[in-house]
Parts: sequence; C-alpha cells; structure tokens
Amino acid sequence: MGLAALTGCGEGLNAVDKGPTPFVAAISGEPDQLDPHKTTAYASFQVLENVYDTLVVPKPDGSGYDPQLAESWTTADDGRSWTFQLRRGVKFASGEEFDAGDVVYSLKRIIDEKLSNAFRLEPITDVVAVDSHTVRIDLAQPTPYLLAELGGFKGTAILPEGAADRLNLARETDGTGPFRVARDTAAGITLLPNENYWGDGPHVSSLEFRFVSEPTTALVALQTGEIDWTDNLPPSQLKKLADDDHVTLGQVPSVDYWYLATNFERKPFDDERVREAINYGLDREAIAEAAQPNAAKPIQTAIPEGLYGHTDYAPITRDVAKARSLLADAGHPRVSLGLMVTSEYPETVQVAQVIASNLHEVGIDVRVEVEEFATWLDRESKGDFDSFLLGWIGNADPFDFYQSQHSCDGANNYQKYCDPETDELLKRAATEPDPAAREDLYDQVARRIVDAESYLYLYNPQVVQGWSPEVTGYEIRPDRAVNFENVRFG
Repeated sequence: MGLAALTGCGEGLNAVDKGPTPFVAAISGEPDQLDPHKTTAYASFQVLENVYDTLVVPKPDGSGYDPQLAESWTTADDGRSWTFQLRRGVKFASGEEFDAGDVVYSLKRIIDEKLSNAFRLEPITDVVAVDSHTVRIDLAQPTPYLLAELGGFKGTAILPEGAADRLNLARETDGTGPFRVARDTAAGITLLPNENYWGDGPHVSSLEFRFVSEPTTALVALQTGEIDWTDNLPPSQLKKLADDDHVTLGQVPSVDYWYLATNFERKPFDDERVREAINYGLDREAIAEAAQPNAAKPIQTAIPEGLYGHTDYAPITRDVAKARSLLADAGHPRVSLGLMVTSEYPETVQVAQVIASNLHEVGIDVRVEVEEFATWLDRESKGDFDSFLLGWIGNADPFDFYQSQHSCDGANNYQKYCDPETDELLKRAATEPDPAAREDLYDQVARRIVDAESYLYLYNPQVVQGWSPEVTGYEIRPDRAVNFENVRFG
C-alpha cells in the first residue's frame, strides 16, 4: 500500500547536509503507515527506528537497556512506580523543545486510545510530569518487564505533545531521532538528517529506503553498488556470499520465531485433533532449511535457546500415520486448508510450499494464498483465514513472546485461542518479581500453548544482512532494529 507524499512539519524540517553521500537501503516490505503508536508492521519500524526515540533503548547485544530520552531511572521499593530523569537539550525535528509533557502525552495516547501497543502498558495507572524533566510512571502492580515495553522497539516512541492534533501521523513525522522523513514515492521513502538531533550522527547526506521484494534483485543491486545495504538476501546464496568481495555479510542469532496459526473459530480447526494432526504432519527440519538454508533452527516453543525464559519442551516428532489417525478420529479424513502468506516476506511463500507438501501426505490439501502485506494484515484482523504463516520479531522479555498473542483478550490473538488457566499463568508471570519463579510460570505457559496448538512454532532464523564493503559504523542486531545513525563510507 503506497503512502502519499510526505510533507515537512515546520521550518526546522528544512533539508540540511550533514554528510557528503546518500545511503540507500533495500527492504522487502512496504510500511503500512508511519504512526509508531498504530502500526504493527516491521517495514514501518525499519524506517521509524531512524526517526523516533524511546525512553530507553535495548543494548545492541540484547543484554539490557541503555538510556535514550531518559538519562537514568529508579524504582520504588514496592515496584509500583518508576521515576525517569529525562535528557536535557533535546529538540524535535520541528524545533520544539522536548520535555516531560511529551512523555506523558505519548504514553497516555497509546493507553487512552487503546492503540496497537496499549497491551504493553496495561499495568500503568498514571504517567505524571513531576517537573519539566522528570516523569513518574505509576503501576497497578510490580512490572519487572517495564523497560522492555518502554523501549523494546519504536512502538512506544515519544512524540511532541499534541502531535496527533496538528499532524497526519500516518504520513508525517516529527521525532527526536537522527533522521526525518522528507518524501515518499511508490518505490521508497527518503529521509534527511534531523538538524536538531541531540546525538552525534548522522554522517550521510540522506537515507533512502527502497522497497525491493525480490531477494535476487536486491542482491544484484548490492553487488553492483546501486544500493548500500539490504536484509533481503536469497537464502540459497548465503554460502557464496561469505566469499563475495562486493558484499559484507552479517549474521547473528535472532530473537525471532516464525510460526503457523490456525483459526480456532473456523471448522474443522476448532477441533484440537485437527490442529494436532497438522502439527504431526510438519517436517520442521525441511521447513527451516527452505526458509534459510544452514541458518535456521527448528523450534517447538517461542523463546530461542540461550534467552531468559527458554524451555526445551518439544513433544512433537513428525508422524504421518498418527496425523492420519487423528484426522480420522475427528471425522475429517480429508481436510482443505487455506494458508495465508505474503509476497513481501518471500521466505513465507517458500515455507508454505514445503508445508503444503508435508500436509498432503497426511490428507490435508493446502491452498497457498499469497497476498500483499496490507491485504494480509486486513484479513488477519478480520479473522478471514483458515491459517496464516508469519514471524514475531523484536521480542525482549517473555511477556513479549506470549502475552498479547495467547491471552484470551490479547491484542494479537488473531487465532482466538482462549484458556482461563493460561490467562491466570500469564497474569502471575507478568507481576512475579523473582526471576526463577517467573521463568517457571512462563515454562508452564509455553507448554499449554504448544499442547493446544495455539501457535505451531516452526523455526528460529538468523538475522542475515548484507552491506557494501565501503560502509562502516553499522551494527547488526539480534532484535532486527535497523539504525543507520552511525553509518559512514570509508
């Protein structure tokens, strides 16, 4: 879905040359909109990561949080309030001074209007400006994961107070980050340096995001110097690219999971035996290899190995005979399954073909439904699907892996799984202050989700990106945050 031409937000948005060279990045998807509080699309956040700031920001290695718009913070002894000291001397791209009122406005906008990330801020009872550069966040209960929700990604970005009243935030931006959006075409979005930026960057004259859905096209553009960076590389070419002098290849383990979900409100997928048959029919090794040869790990739970909250629960081994028996017991020896994927994430199309082949063997005929991502999101939100395939990225805490996807009223529970015991475990885990006890609760959550086939977890991929050997200062991250503040040439 194309965005109309982007316009400036005042005199402070006039172009400024902070570097000698433009930087061109190719991404596979197209932003659905530019309001950080409303979008859920990764392609949007690839752009917005360079435009907006949050109170805190994840450390590059995912080990904790660094200051961003908040310089420091303290927690009350009972864990029911956090106080943040804000950075001074910060301005928005429009030239407006940043202060506590902007934080209050931004967080309350998300909460009061029940926007996309309101579920992340659900424990908050009030956001108070103590003074111009101090904010207190009051909570209904201890919230050990609060920093993850305030800064895990740009969905809780800080906007200037009253921004939604004077800007069309779906198309216009006014952030405190290193760049500002300048213009948009059907082929891409161009950002210019924010002349009011409080940090050291950026070091390029402009940042252009081009939308290139075909991985081979993106790779050729990178090899020929037409673009400078991409995260859309052909999986089959990764071994060769390691020795390609025209490409710097970056790979790190991700915090992603990719999964298949069926519609609990659509027959026959409301029958657990049918969902279980699908699960037993999947060849996760083949699926992972199709998605990312030699760089994806088959999984059966959400949280990757090595991260807090990981469990090694893996009850399913592919068994065609058992899958057929389950379908027969359910009275559905032959099942038709629509599997919705999007062309903007080509690996989902590749994976869907493997899944279709897997399930054909057990008596399930899969119709692979390839949609543009905007259509995919619309159908997902309306429950207009038998099943869908996608990934969940940018996870920082077990809360992010499970809460909104599997609680009965979860904002992202599009499959409509609802289990009171799971809900109770999720509520207890969200407020449990002891890390070991909290981890045990999430282990129980994971087992219930897997056993009910709320999600059929498929694989954990690597983050794979490529850039020009002339580019320096770029850091590849496990959470896939794409930040070009420090990139330079040479």
